[in-house]
Amino acid sequence: MINEKEIYNGLRSKEVEDRLKKYGLNILEKKKTISAFSIFLSQFNDFITWVLIGATVISGIMGEKADAITIIVIIVMNAILGFIQEFRTEKSLEALKNMASPTAKVMRDGDIQVINAENLVPGDLIIIESGDRIPADAIIVQASNVKVDESLLTGESIGVEKTDSNENNNIYMGSIVLTGKGEARVIETGMNTEMGKIANLLQNIDEDKTPLKEKLSSLGKVLVVLCIAICIIVTALGIIRGQDKYQMFLLGVSLAVAAIPEGLPAIVTVALALGVSRMLKRNSLIRKLPAVETLGCTSIICSDKTGTLTQNMMTVKSMYYNGKMYSENSFNERVLTPLKKVFTYCNDSDLNNKEKDISKALMGDPTETALIKAFFSSADELKRFLNKVNRISEIPFDSNRKMMSVILNDRGNKISYVKGAPERIIERCKYIFIDGEVKLFTNSYKSKVQAAVDTMANRALRCIGAAYKDKGIITQNNQEKDLVFLGLAGMIDPPRQEVKPAVLKCKEAGIKPIMITGDHKNTAFAIGKELDICSHISEVITGEELDRLNDKKLAEAINKVKIFARVSPEHKLRIVKAFKKKNKIVAMTGDGVNDAPAVKEADIGISMGISGTDVTKEASSMILLDDNFTTIVSAVEEGRVIYNNIRKFIRYLLSCNLGEVITMFLASLLYLDTPLLPIQILLVNLATDGLPAIALGVDPPDKDVMYEMPRDKNESIFARGLKEKIIIRGSLIGVCTVLAFLSGRFFHMSLETSRTVALGTLIMSQLIHVFECRSEKHSIFEIKLFTNIYLVGAVAISIIMLIVVIYVPFFGTIFHTNPLNIGQWLIVMFFSGIIAMINSLYLFFNKN
Repeated sequence: MINEKEIYNGLRSKEVEDRLKKYGLNILEKKKTISAFSIFLSQFNDFITWVLIGATVISGIMGEKADAITIIVIIVMNAILGFIQEFRTEKSLEALKNMASPTAKVMRDGDIQVINAENLVPGDLIIIESGDRIPADAIIVQASNVKVDESLLTGESIGVEKTDSNENNNIYMGSIVLTGKGEARVIETGMNTEMGKIANLLQNIDEDKTPLKEKLSSLGKVLVVLCIAICIIVTALGIIRGQDKYQMFLLGVSLAVAAIPEGLPAIVTVALALGVSRMLKRNSLIRKLPAVETLGCTSIICSDKTGTLTQNMMTVKSMYYNGKMYSENSFNERVLTPLKKVFTYCNDSDLNNKEKDISKALMGDPTETALIKAFFSSADELKRFLNKVNRISEIPFDSNRKMMSVILNDRGNKISYVKGAPERIIERCKYIFIDGEVKLFTNSYKSKVQAAVDTMANRALRCIGAAYKDKGIITQNNQEKDLVFLGLAGMIDPPRQEVKPAVLKCKEAGIKPIMITGDHKNTAFAIGKELDICSHISEVITGEELDRLNDKKLAEAINKVKIFARVSPEHKLRIVKAFKKKNKIVAMTGDGVNDAPAVKEADIGISMGISGTDVTKEASSMILLDDNFTTIVSAVEEGRVIYNNIRKFIRYLLSCNLGEVITMFLASLLYLDTPLLPIQILLVNLATDGLPAIALGVDPPDKDVMYEMPRDKNESIFARGLKEKIIIRGSLIGVCTVLAFLSGRFFHMSLETSRTVALGTLIMSQLIHVFECRSEKHSIFEIKLFTNIYLVGAVAISIIMLIVVIYVPFFGTIFHTNPLNIGQWLIVMFFSGIIAMINSLYLFFNKN
């Protein structure tokens, strides 16, 4: 039972202290937080990283300190990059926290105090008024025209009337007070609130590995087996030939280490981190790095209409009065005064007396504020109009009646004004005001009004009907009966101008945009048609129709559906599952708490940065900082670019490393002298696996990246011919390096000089190959060289390293090289360039 003393005087300080100890702070718990050190350590929990650590240990045991140090540096750099990105992203997310009310007005010790909302306890008496965000679950004990937006919990955008009766007196954390003021007693705080219960459920959902993580993990396992096999074969062949066992084992280990693309994890992290930074500039915050890659396979984007496809700003566009349609530039005409009275007086919007600007002064339901803004340009003008009448009583709007009515005293006359859904208004009207007279509302007139409603609906306008009653004795029992029909207002939440081009971009990319809305079917269709999302009403399905379909029939129908109208948040989860059963990669937007399960279920869950709740943000992979559909499309494009860049440097690293392996393997099979020493193999890795590969990770996008169909989520990273390219190019690099070495021996060069020629050929062929890897469709001659200045710089540094090693005596001693003359460089350039020439000719003839 409510203690009367608590209601009027509030809790005492000692009671608050005791209850804080018992119930805890009024906050939503986040997932178990881990320390910064733990986040850093988690960066090492990766299969390829384990392999590299093993290679480091072996290299150290074998005395290859330079290689061991190099790998350690790469591992640590990778961990630091991953740590910085994850830590920074979580901090950015913290900055977006805006669901919980920061302060609350509470009665304590007989005084009204403003406190931090996290210090609320059950039993506290809070004072709420228009514009407040409710800080905890509570029961209304006193209310004056209180209407609450509970869309964060229910998905229903229409305000809910709250009274101090037992039937309708519960208010919930996170809801917003649209109108009125009142007092409420807190009954639950923190994780015991309705909001907290949903948040708790989401914390226990395990996240699946992203496609990228799975593919890199599989690649790492394959490389381990391959490296062990190479080490054993090369060592065994050398020992069979009678060579030094220790030297052959050292060569085998060096080759195995070289075969592992140790730069791969670092480059993947760098590419994803840079992509996240670019996305942040385009208003999308990625919460987890690998989610960027998943965006690239998106084939379905399910988007809320309000605020994402539209401007979230209701605007009256048309009015119907006296049998005529009026456009928005004529709303101030005197003839529309009767409509002006109904829509202004029968309205629960609040007015902030301190503001002069009508847009800032009005607070309340968007539909109601839009009706007032249609007639008034200043707050002072509105105040003068409102002061002409006194409200006697009202019957508030509710979702079942779909009507609202008020009884006013207008200069001594009692009058009832009514507004609501056209069908509800029409059925309660007996008369119509037309041509300056009150006439019977005949079927003929009703047909004309219905035609006007249909016309507005076909223009995607939401219709509000207006009526009045000023005859006879008016009471609350009859104020909505035998009404006089006045007219209609048609309003719309206008589409964002930038969305239509984004929808076209989706279609060109093979991505199907899906609109989800609570609007009427006709309104949804009109908006969808204007944005080119759909072309026929048959492509629209309502929540009611959805409920009539079992899972099998929904699976059959879903490919034809482009708009879901009149749906609740609960329908979203079913929609996501239906598309996923069709093997689609689904991106789903959401803002309310009830959207969170669907957002979590989607392959890419997208929450709203402005209107979204913390619970939905926690469930999402990406947050739209501007709540804009166009930002989703930009993120998908960025995901494709990053995935393509990952393929580029995987192609580069593996084909180059394969070339090194084949060079040594062929030499062993042909019983040749070893063409490269272990230290030279490590030099090749240092010169080619580092900077050039990283520069590929920031390669600009191909112009046609959004003209390709989405890849299948089960597609191998080596699909679409990448495996063949790696094998062919790697084999050519290996063969040409061996041929360059044999050419040196053929022309009677010393073994050291022949090895230097082979070293130069191997490095130069890889540096030429890096430019080929920039495109899978175009030859090296079709790619603009300076569109990636970082790559040009990285290649220049690698060439300088090669020249220094060859011509500086100190390094020549370390790496066992000899200076090369022009003739010897011609051999290097011939065998390096011939590969690129063969590849370019292949692409040319393959196109034609």
